[in-house]
Amino acid sequence: MAAGSETGGETGTAAGRRHPVDERLPAGKTFTGGLQHVAAMYAGVVAPPMIVGPAVGLDARDTAFLMGASLFTAGMATLLQTLGLWKVGARLPFVNGVSFAGVTPMIAIGKERGADGLPVIFGAIIVAGLLGFVLTPYFSKLVRFFPPVVTGTVITLIGVSLLPVAFTWAGGGDTSAADHGSIRNIAMAALTLVVVLALRKLLRGFLQQIAILLGLVAGTVVAIPLGMTSTDAIEDAALIGFPAPFHFGAPQFEVAAVISMCVVMLVCMTESTADMLALGRIVERPADERTIRAGLRADTLGSAVSPLFNGFMCSAFAQNIGLVAMTGVRSRFVVAAGGGILVLLGLCPVLASVIALVPLPVLGGAGIVLFGSVAASGIQTLATAALEKGENALIVAAAVGIGLIPIAAPDFYRAFPEDLMVVLDSGISTGCVVAVVLNLVFNHLGRKRRPETEPAEPAPAPSVTAP
Repeated sequence: MAAGSETGGETGTAAGRRHPVDERLPAGKTFTGGLQHVAAMYAGVVAPPMIVGPAVGLDARDTAFLMGASLFTAGMATLLQTLGLWKVGARLPFVNGVSFAGVTPMIAIGKERGADGLPVIFGAIIVAGLLGFVLTPYFSKLVRFFPPVVTGTVITLIGVSLLPVAFTWAGGGDTSAADHGSIRNIAMAALTLVVVLALRKLLRGFLQQIAILLGLVAGTVVAIPLGMTSTDAIEDAALIGFPAPFHFGAPQFEVAAVISMCVVMLVCMTESTADMLALGRIVERPADERTIRAGLRADTLGSAVSPLFNGFMCSAFAQNIGLVAMTGVRSRFVVAAGGGILVLLGLCPVLASVIALVPLPVLGGAGIVLFGSVAASGIQTLATAALEKGENALIVAAAVGIGLIPIAAPDFYRAFPEDLMVVLDSGISTGCVVAVVLNLVFNHLGRKRRPETEPAEPAPAPSVTAP
């Protein structure tokens, strides 16, 4: 039985041995591996509340509260996704966090209302999460429309779409800052990248697996005397800070806001489906319909519960897929440890501030390797997609080309209605839709049913090993 079985037990390989996904590593390795996952995704979790908070008029104190709440709810969602509960959770090394897809709609909802818009945002997310949970059994059936030509295209787009994030981090993070793209920032990113690559080449065993974490530590140590880190956040942080439910008021429900966030939820479900398919291939446990269904239940349920603790919509974090691909550590319990660390960070702002010491240029240098690993695994999947047959190469060309529009030409859709931008601004979503539709048109519609003895798809992609 595949991982993510709705019965919830651990599963083994055909030979009766425990699958690496279900392997329990020693406590030290589990904690260190989990910390590495947190370091890789920390900036992505706190960025949305850092953007939304000031946009709706929150002061620094309340914005920091939103950040802590986002860490806490991301940890809870990750635990639900990795460990599973009943029929909820993919039980894969799958990290959940705050979705960037909802940032623009949330700002639009709160722009005119100020801080009073947060209860409206939270109410809309609750409804969107519950609706997504109801739709999950139907949405998960789409997995049959994801042969290697589609999954390879989407996985490649995930990696390529994430690379600009790493480049922005390498430049300093804030594109409006005077020193963004400075030689110092880029040099720090390059140093971190070289350190990570050198550690991967020179180290062996467990130390090689945590090369990203060691690279982040080394980069941060070098950045401290250069004045690229700040301890202000540590000095101002409280020791304990539980995200009290309904801190900004009881949820409110407005039709326009609910519709907007429901669209975001569908986008998140599409991206999470693609991420689960990518991760399933990387860990050599293909994500079947039951796995997708259980994983989407964790996404949507986590999103519905998150606003109760002042958190936002939760979805998959693709950057951590790159970490799994690079390190070769496939245990879901390592990622669960990362979820536990996120919960602790949300409850202890001082600890969260220590993690925040890592400068964005340092994170950007490591991100180039992480996100590039995702793109590489997509290319590896495409190698099994029989591109020489039929119109498969054309499917890839069109889907990748359209999926790259938001990256290569950010203003391309500027004349389109703002409501459509939630979908159009996501190259992963648009590329996924194009790949699925073209695969149906060229490979299914008007074709005679294949004999049962003929394989319907190419062989699964080979596993992705650490470079």
